[in-house]
Amino acid sequence: MKSTRVLAFNASVWIAAGLLGVRDSASAGDSIAAGSPTVAALMTRDLAGVPNKEASMITVTYLPGGASLAHRHDAQVFVYVLEGAMTMQVDGAAPVTVGPGQTFYEGPHDVHRVSANASQTEPAKILVFMIKEKGKPTSSAVAAKGAP
Repeated sequence: MKSTRVLAFNASVWIAAGLLGVRDSASAGDSIAAGSPTVAALMTRDLAGVPNKEASMITVTYLPGGASLAHRHDAQVFVYVLEGAMTMQVDGAAPVTVGPGQTFYEGPHDVHRVSANASQTEPAKILVFMIKEKGKPTSSAVAAKGAP
C-alpha cells in the first residue's frame, strides 16, 4: 500500500513538472527554482474501464507576475481557475484571460505558449485535471518562438 502511494506521488511530481514546462529532470526530493509556480499533487488514479489511461489532479499557484515555460502535453488538460486570473494561450489561438470559475483546455497536441499570472500584485491558483496514457511523457519542452 505504501509503495502504491509513493508511486502515485512520484507520478504526480512528474506530471506537475511537465505541466509547468520544467525542462530538466526532477525527482520528488528536488526543489523547484525560486519564483517558480508551486505545485501540490492531489491524486493520480487509473481510469476504470479505460485501458492504459490515468487521470491526475494538481493545484498550481503562481506568484504575482509568475509564468511557466512554453510546453506541450501528451494529455488532455482541463484547467479551472480557483483564485486570481491567468493569461493562457495555445499556438493558433488568441491569448485569453480567465478568472475564478472559468476554464481552459489544452489538447494532446497543443503547444501551450503562454501560462502566466495576469496580475503583478496578486497570486493566482488553478486546479488541473489531466488525462493521459500511462507510461507516456506528460510534457515536452518547446522552444521559444523564433528560436532555432
